[in-house]
Amino acid sequence: MKSLQTRVYDLLEGSVHNKAARYCEIFIASVVVLNVLAIILESVHELHEAYATYFHVFDVASVMVFTVEYILRVWSYGVKYQAENGGSWRGRKEYIFSFYGFIDFFGTLPFYLQLLFPGLDLRFLRLFRLMRIFKLSRYNSALTDLIEAVRTERDSFTSALFLLLISCLLCSSLIYIAEGHLQPEVFPSIPATMKWYLLTIISGWGNVDPLSAFGVLLIVMTQVLAIALAAILTGVVATAYTTQVERREVLYETQIREALADGVVTEEEQRQLEIMKKQFGMSDERVEAIARQVREERMQQEQQSQQRFAA
Repeated sequence: MKSLQTRVYDLLEGSVHNKAARYCEIFIASVVVLNVLAIILESVHELHEAYATYFHVFDVASVMVFTVEYILRVWSYGVKYQAENGGSWRGRKEYIFSFYGFIDFFGTLPFYLQLLFPGLDLRFLRLFRLMRIFKLSRYNSALTDLIEAVRTERDSFTSALFLLLISCLLCSSLIYIAEGHLQPEVFPSIPATMKWYLLTIISGWGNVDPLSAFGVLLIVMTQVLAIALAAILTGVVATAYTTQVERREVLYETQIREALADGVVTEEEQRQLEIMKKQFGMSDERVEAIARQVREERMQQEQQSQQRFAA
């Protein structure tokens, strides 16, 4: 049973790079993509009326696939930790309450709620079906890297948001004073002006022409500030994301150095390297380049040691 659990775990997690694991990833990813396309097409009234039965059958089949996947993941995660490290319950709890666990659960929840409460209006909950698109992030580390990059640079983001808050309060108040009596339907109050200000920052134009000279100056300043804040946030995200990519390469290189420290890569070390490669989404070419660099450095160190010994 433990052996079967391990095989299922490796198959679903992609830890074992064989054809079965690859086909499993492609199959699940294809079902997710087709689901999202079906949800989009189903929103077209004419298509929904003409192919409602086909949409329903496909949704039922997809839910069955995702349900089986969820059950197998909960069951197979029991082998992730040994008994002395928390046992099967720790692994299963880790998956159930993880980001992907919630995505897998809520992605199928609307279907079963519709079965249990057929008379209720659950259109809002059907939006959870779109959460299935996040299942694709399990096979690509881009979203994880972006979240980790934002978390790492949270101080910079906090500073940028603080600047946005100050500018929103100041500029909104000034624009209300300058334009409130001239355009009361657009700027009836400071909160309404703040709403216009935020829309202007986000979209680049609030669709309002100022009537006073001071209002023109303030709105021009708002446009310039919008560009500046966008540049700051873009720069922070780009720098943080690049740093995150470099960090994972350093981690992988460190793991390779540890594996080659004794000159022999064991099966367990190879397994850990494969897991990290999968998690980091690294290409075979990049992995081979890192491994080659580590081997060359190790050979140079050995040659230098031999030369010092000979001297």
